Amino acid sequence: MNLDRYLQVKHKSNPHWFLEEVNSYDNQERLQDVFSKKKYLDGQHKILQRDSFKYNGQVIEPRKIVIQMAKTILNFQTQYLLKNSVNIIGAEKMIEQFLKVNKLGRFDDKNVIILSKLIKFGQVAEYLFINAKGRIDSKIIDAEDGTPVFNHHGEMIAFIEHYVFDGIAYYTIYTDKLGQEWSNEGGELKLAAQYANLSGLPVLYKTDNEFSDTEGRSELDDYTGILDNMEDVLSKYVDSMYKFMNPIPVAVGQQLKDSLPTDIVGGGLNLDDGADFKMVTNQLDSKSFELVYKTLQQALLDVSSTPAVSMNKTDVSNLSEVSIKLLFSLADTKAGLNETYLKQGFYERWEKVCELLRYKDVQISEDDFMTLEFNFQYNTPSNHAEIIDNMSKQHAMGALSVETILEQSPYVNDVTLEMNRIQDVKPFEQVEHSNFGGSSDDIEKVS
Repeated sequence: MNLDRYLQVKHKSNPHWFLEEVNSYDNQERLQDVFSKKKYLDGQHKILQRDSFKYNGQVIEPRKIVIQMAKTILNFQTQYLLKNSVNIIGAEKMIEQFLKVNKLGRFDDKNVIILSKLIKFGQVAEYLFINAKGRIDSKIIDAEDGTPVFNHHGEMIAFIEHYVFDGIAYYTIYTDKLGQEWSNEGGELKLAAQYANLSGLPVLYKTDNEFSDTEGRSELDDYTGILDNMEDVLSKYVDSMYKFMNPIPVAVGQQLKDSLPTDIVGGGLNLDDGADFKMVTNQLDSKSFELVYKTLQQALLDVSSTPAVSMNKTDVSNLSEVSIKLLFSLADTKAGLNETYLKQGFYERWEKVCELLRYKDVQISEDDFMTLEFNFQYNTPSNHAEIIDNMSKQHAMGALSVETILEQSPYVNDVTLEMNRIQDVKPFEQVEHSNFGGSSDDIEKVS
């Protein structure tokens, strides 16, 4: 079902159909969920809604301790995968053009933003276009500002970008061929602009969702329940500590009426023989608190696939490189899933880049595009010297090319640039070698 048929069936050809899509119950529920995630990341947690209580006849405001560990975990997942730039691999002529676009469009920085929003809110969109400078650029559309439109086959047939600025509502509608801009400036909804859409629909990045094939799922849904309990346990324990700091005086036996002379002692109690006086307090069970809190903390690290060593929860002294890799095995698994989500969008992104390059008289053949691959270098602690040594041995055996070494090297970001530099240096090395007067065998004979 194409867009025209969809509008006829569902919206009765209403020219303002996009308002019905944006204001639908399902979409508003999704937008509200995104907004609640943003409030949580901003520090507005459930613990802040704790009610006050009475103690010793007074109303006490309880402790409300907020733990922003979710943001730390999400930042770790983003940087673990994209701390090192993504290497684009494929046919030489195609990669040469793609690297120019990647550099001028600052796509490496946008990759980080896309992954960050993807794992926070479950989905994010990217629209490719040619900017005023004639360069291929992209705009990232937040999940709260974008509404994709799907037909009954689960195919995206339109995309609506909507936001409010200075009290005015703006709507941008993306279709395969056209882009339309609407606004209610002046109090009436009207078409402000219409233009040809060169790149088609935006690229939609999304995570897996067990209940929907068209919507993603936020990583925060797995963490907030555990974090809410950690904040609750910690806040209540601190409240208990402050309450129990006020002991109750208890006198056992008969108190004598005559008091001690105040000029001899500052103050005291005069008790009968065999009487006793003490300050009684409740005993805090710190071991139980520590057990519960550490159990919740470890559960959070396990669910989020975060190595305890990266959160300073494990002693890393005297660990071999193999042990470090085992500690980061869960993080590698999680990064592999995030890599899959990004690759699905990257292939679509660079396919649209090929379409935009045609308007600049640059042709990328389908055979060349089939060679396109992306190489991710995880930010795992490793011995770079050992990696280089292993690749050097493979190269000496004739089992590894120089280009592959550069692609896998932790010290090289731009493979094409480095290959060009190597090619530029080789002629000078040959000239220098010829100036020495022959081969090493000849030199041996002369000596």
